Amino acid sequence: MLYGICPLSVVPVRADANDTSEMLTQLLYGDHFEITEIRPKWIKIRIAFDSYNGWIDEKQAFKIDELTFQNLQKKSTYSTDLIGLMTTSSNQLMPVCIGSAVHSSELLSHHFDGSTNAKYNKTQLVDTAMLYLNSPYLWGGKSPFGIDCSGFTQMVYKISLIHLHRDAYQQAKQGQALSFIEESEPGDLAFFDNEEGHIIHVGIMMKDNYIIHAHGQVRIDRIDHYGIFNVDTNRYSHNLRVIKKIV
Repeated sequence: MLYGICPLSVVPVRADANDTSEMLTQLLYGDHFEITEIRPKWIKIRIAFDSYNGWIDEKQAFKIDELTFQNLQKKSTYSTDLIGLMTTSSNQLMPVCIGSAVHSSELLSHHFDGSTNAKYNKTQLVDTAMLYLNSPYLWGGKSPFGIDCSGFTQMVYKISLIHLHRDAYQQAKQGQALSFIEESEPGDLAFFDNEEGHIIHVGIMMKDNYIIHAHGQVRIDRIDHYGIFNVDTNRYSHNLRVIKKIV
């Protein structure tokens, strides 16, 4: 088995081995992965954090050995700065965004100048979520410059050292369901379905029946037992399926 790590700020992970293929998700700096297939100019990877599979440009990967991969599995240090600075081995500055795995900087001969996460504290989840406020929606995105709904929730929880799966329907299988919206606490996850009953959206509960979620942009709206009430359009935008306490 071959292994690698992301040495760049943000790298697209695509459905197929070409630049026009759909972006499924993204690697952030320091994310490590298994290499499962090799084609000319492209490698297929399985991301260690969430087992997501996709293709990346081989030029955007740094190869590592199995021992290094296993050591990275034991470390969890992520940037908590919206944008931090990394000094590369050639003494150049490179921006890295919030949620980047900066424990890998020594491996890549880089130096990180910024703040990192402390131990888990549930009260920090909403504070972290607020750092992404007004980030534009981007299918497959995981950075403050473009993020989707489940990428948003995954990154907020990741920074607090809590593991969430990548997609909303996968996240909905985690945690403990609550019977009533009144039982929810800030930081709990709310899931929403379509007419066919499929989970299609997720957001993070706030106090006083507000929710922060990625819909057009990361925004704050009202929520009740029917769903999300968009404060700009004065209409419901999503139908509530379940609220879950992850931790």
